[in-house]
Amino acid sequence: MKFEKWQGCGNDFVIVDGRANEILPAEKIKFICDRHFGIGADGVIYVLNSDKAAVRMRIFNADGSEAEMCGNGIRCFAKYLDGIGEFSDGMKIETGAGILSVKKSGENITVNMGEPILEADKIPVKNFGKNPVIAEDIEVDGKIYKMTCVSMGNPHCVIFVDDINSIDLEKIGTKFETHEFFPRKTNTEFVQVTGKDELRMRVWERGSGITLACGTGTCATAVAANLNNLCSKKVRVNLDGGTLQIEWSADNKIYMTGPAEKVFSGEI
Repeated sequence: MKFEKWQGCGNDFVIVDGRANEILPAEKIKFICDRHFGIGADGVIYVLNSDKAAVRMRIFNADGSEAEMCGNGIRCFAKYLDGIGEFSDGMKIETGAGILSVKKSGENITVNMGEPILEADKIPVKNFGKNPVIAEDIEVDGKIYKMTCVSMGNPHCVIFVDDINSIDLEKIGTKFETHEFFPRKTNTEFVQVTGKDELRMRVWERGSGITLACGTGTCATAVAANLNNLCSKKVRVNLDGGTLQIEWSADNKIYMTGPAEKVFSGEI
């Protein structure tokens, strides 16, 4: 199986042309993502044919489970397509979170990530009905946090903190992911306001654990920060692996701009 390794803000992926290779079972996905015995990645992305868009993207987490979408992944996906001569500005990509469009912004890629979903039952978050979940209490490990929940096609729980370095992500990340509030588990972002329209974010990704970045999580964080009156609708988010620019536009769409870089290609 031929592959290319890509990264976006340190969030790394093995990209495979699924039109020429079978989609592997979960155990083999886990092996490929293993950083000691496999290639090493946060996930595996397949390029597939689509009857709804120019092309289809499927992404599997490091634990073998399938994710609806991945913001850093779709930028890498777009750059991969560009490298094989199949990219065009404004092209439509089918994902598990709907059809998204991508375009070049210099060396970066801008993705129209669609509209944020704020109704609790659609994110989903239990016990809040159809209401938005903004600065609501959640108890984890005996401590009360304030959560704001957003779906970008996949669920996110955003927690604002005074000091991001005080958060033991390794310890509590999985407890947020599997909390009873979240019937489909959740991604969790811990966020500190560091300046005017500037945020610092760390993430625990559902199915992958701690990663250096999360594109959908960055979008959800920007929305949550705006809903809590912590920033405007255009914000810079600094991650462990780089920086993304997020704009919540007047059309209610979220536009994410950031880098994607090929690391190497190979065969396994």
